Amino acid sequence: MGIGTFYAGIGALLWDPKSDAYLLLKRSKTKDFAAGAWECVTGRVDQGEGFGEALHREVREETGLTIAPISILGTTCFHRGEERPENELLGVVYYCAITDGEGNPPTARPEIPLSPEHDTYRWVTAEQAREFLNVNDSSEQWLLQVIEKAEFIKQHLPKGMIDYYRQFGFDIDTF
Repeated sequence: MGIGTFYAGIGALLWDPKSDAYLLLKRSKTKDFAAGAWECVTGRVDQGEGFGEALHREVREETGLTIAPISILGTTCFHRGEERPENELLGVVYYCAITDGEGNPPTARPEIPLSPEHDTYRWVTAEQAREFLNVNDSSEQWLLQVIEKAEFIKQHLPKGMIDYYRQFGFDIDTF
């Protein structure tokens, strides 16, 4: 297969360190792809924008929150709908802590303003997510896999690395 055209995107699993809960967003019933499914923050990388910039922009647009990245959970390649080049999306999925804008955990769990993209939201622990998500739905099965990876990283990633990524992120500047 030759070089083609595809989209780049991000996923952001947002974690509240005070309550050890993850933010799940329910896609609007009017969405063209995975309508009504639960997801984390997702979005496309705009032309001229890096993954890190898209991460912070999409989180702000969809939730109004500020974050500190903790880890990259993985990469993904999938088609939004029919398997055609124009539907292909390559993505980077991040694990992020919500912050008060100054890098500290918020004093209270924030309310999330809903946009036309989402009908509702829910904060759930990993255990609640295991009980709550529909593993027969491929989108929700993917989300559960993302949460399971975050749980593993939370247990095993050294504190020094977490502190470094929270301060500096993952992007490597070009010169």
